[in-house]
Amino acid sequence: MLTVKILGSGCANCKKLEAVAREAASKANLQPEFIKVTDMMEIMAYDLLSTPALVINEKVVSSGRIPTVAEVQQWLTA
Repeated sequence: MLTVKILGSGCANCKKLEAVAREAASKANLQPEFIKVTDMMEIMAYDLLSTPALVINEKVVSSGRIPTVAEVQQWLTA
């Protein structure tokens, strides 16, 4: 099962990141489990410099920016 976590406080960029990730998953014909992580202690457990961050199967693939749909699609299918 593919797990996608969006780490962040729930700000506008976090919502945009989630939208991009959902669109990428849909284009790749994938049905990952989406989890929003807003708890700062849980976010700090990942080695991040800034949020929003995208974590796929416990691997941080992006932080501090909004990746493109194409980038996320590549990470999801890798």
